Amino acid sequence: MVHAAPAWPEPEPLDPLTAPVPRYGTGSLADLLPTIVAGQGLTDLATGMELAPADRACVFLIDGLGWDLLRAHPDEAPFLTSLLGTSFNGTGRPLTAGFPSTTATSLASVGTGLPPGAHGLPGYTCQDPDTGALMNQLRWQPWTDPHVWQPYPTVFQLADAAGIHTCQVSAPHFQQTPLTKIALSGGTFHGRLSGEERMDLAAEQLAAGDRSLVYTYYAEVDGKGHRYGVDSDAWRGQLMYVDRLAQRLAEQLPPRSALYITADHGMIDIPFDPDSRIDFDEDWELRAGVRLLGGEGRARHVYAHPGAAADVLAVWREVVGEQMWVASREEAIAAGWFGPRVDDRVRGRIGDVVAAAHADMVIIATEREPRESEMVGMHGSMTPVEQLVPLLEVRT
Repeated sequence: MVHAAPAWPEPEPLDPLTAPVPRYGTGSLADLLPTIVAGQGLTDLATGMELAPADRACVFLIDGLGWDLLRAHPDEAPFLTSLLGTSFNGTGRPLTAGFPSTTATSLASVGTGLPPGAHGLPGYTCQDPDTGALMNQLRWQPWTDPHVWQPYPTVFQLADAAGIHTCQVSAPHFQQTPLTKIALSGGTFHGRLSGEERMDLAAEQLAAGDRSLVYTYYAEVDGKGHRYGVDSDAWRGQLMYVDRLAQRLAEQLPPRSALYITADHGMIDIPFDPDSRIDFDEDWELRAGVRLLGGEGRARHVYAHPGAAADVLAVWREVVGEQMWVASREEAIAAGWFGPRVDDRVRGRIGDVVAAAHADMVIIATEREPRESEMVGMHGSMTPVEQLVPLLEVRT
């Protein structure tokens, strides 16, 4: 008797509708500043998020310090760990960053109070629909008019116009960058080199008004994570340092103040093996029909040649659909990946195909993106380790 070989079902690609969409409107980075200034009198900016009001508010954003990473390192960050229960108005829960969970997108969401589909910075790199070129939104290359690219006022500008003492305290080289101009400007920019100087000046500026909004920033937790990974002594050293900075600032808060400590995304280390790092530049299937590859390793915008979008979508789902949520532009927009609305000027910046990693893998491009392809730590997608960020709070 001959037995037929068992028919194993073909693996199904991940359904884009199962991706954990950020909590836009109730608990995302885009809701933070509008909620803070609503408590200072700008009630027309209120969202569905709730925070106890404070006359003086300081936001300390630590680049790359995700919620899961912080909880996993209590010994390196004893002060920050002691505040975990205060997160998100004392609920002990995190915020969500937004999609993609990357610096340019997240900082624009923080500063404008808008989700990516509105402010229009939907990734590390994206297509400029007017030129067809790939634009790096962190480095602002190639140049385009920043205020055309992102035309909305920042929350800082609205707060300053309403008489709230408003400022940013950051590294001096950020002052004139286009990203600062369209996302983090309003009031006065104060450039200080050392972290200690920033903390001291932030506290001083917080006390300078009856109502104050102060923003300060530290980048090197993210920098060391990209270069060495979040399982490195270099990264842990940065976490120890920023923990001391946060405590230094908290100990100097003037009366009637709230300090919010948050981040723009988390990070995950990706192994250096062919299964974990798929090289677009060496994969003829993934390249077929593709005109431009945008985004970053764990959050790709894929721009097809005219007429090829459906085929590119089908191939990407077949090749990486078990490891990534792969959606068409319209599916990603309808699912709310970029927020509840996507402005017309922004639609063409989103890929014909959008691929967000679910597994511990990336799509690198060793020829197009040699520096980025060598990074150890990565981020960009909607997994908890990348997406969830703290909102720690200290009040006086």
